[in-house]
Amino acid sequence: MSSVSTTTDERAGSAARPVDGADGAGAAGASGAAEAAGSRVGALLRVPTLGPLGALLLACLYFSFASDRFLTGGNLSLILQQVMVVGTLAVGQSAIILTAGIDLSNGAVMAFGSIVMTKLAVAGGLSPWLAIAAGIGVCALFGAVNGSLVTLAKLPPFIVTLGTLNIAMALTHITSKEQTVTGLPTVLTKLGDTFPLGQTRVTYGSVLMLALFAVAWYVLRHTAAGRHLYAVGDNADAVRLAGVDVRRQLITVYAIAGALYGIAALLLVARTGVGDPQAGQTENLDSITAVVLGGISLFGGRGSIVGALYGALLVGVIRNGLQLTGVDSVYQILITGILVIAAVAVDQLARRRRK
Repeated sequence: MSSVSTTTDERAGSAARPVDGADGAGAAGASGAAEAAGSRVGALLRVPTLGPLGALLLACLYFSFASDRFLTGGNLSLILQQVMVVGTLAVGQSAIILTAGIDLSNGAVMAFGSIVMTKLAVAGGLSPWLAIAAGIGVCALFGAVNGSLVTLAKLPPFIVTLGTLNIAMALTHITSKEQTVTGLPTVLTKLGDTFPLGQTRVTYGSVLMLALFAVAWYVLRHTAAGRHLYAVGDNADAVRLAGVDVRRQLITVYAIAGALYGIAALLLVARTGVGDPQAGQTENLDSITAVVLGGISLFGGRGSIVGALYGALLVGVIRNGLQLTGVDSVYQILITGILVIAAVAVDQLARRRRK
């Protein structure tokens, strides 16, 4: 009886073991699924453009309830018009910040370029196309000078561009003689014209800005030059040891950024219809705001140009929405400043966590 009992117990135990194993496998499967879901969520949260896009959508949602006019086609087109100049500046600013630099001069350089092209076309009697080329060329030259001083003279980008900001501002007032340039040829204002899109009208300049973002996205994401730019911002010494000419790379980036400031100057002229020597006084800070809000790290080497577009649109949406709801412009500037500090703080925390 004893052996029969023992045998029966052993059989029962052996029958029970697979059940325990099945429970363990189920628990392990559930744990693995949870870990996989957690990793997917973590990967999603690490997408640099997710935060700016979420903030942009939330701002649009809030102002759509706060004002009936916000989501109208005409108002959305107006936001694009208001953003196209700063957005174009932000494309060049993004490239420079990705290299761990910064450009404080872009607004003043843009203003000087706008005066050069309008003065040459009106007072100089030059062909409008040549005047536009001259204005963009002058801005590109400023960019090349900035890049040369940063790379060859080993000066900090902040100091270099602060100096060229004052130089460009002074040249703007000297060249214009403090007078607004009017009576512009239609070629210079063509990008301010609109075309029908559904029930609303959109400016050609807005389309050009979006096209510049698209080209910049492709270059930064799918070309060797774009990968080198990110690498320079992340670790310039390692890139130099890998055989890349970092000096030429940086000078090229600054020069291309300058040319983009020249295109922004043309968009400014097209939008306002004049050459204004007082323009561009705050656009440098607005472009930095757009880049920072877009998730591009001020320490270089990280971020997406698409995020800079979201950042520029976010600034435009906030200012437009606050204006529609009757908020004073002073508070618009206050809120923008708070957002910038918050964005930089988040970037700093993320950088510390990666370390």
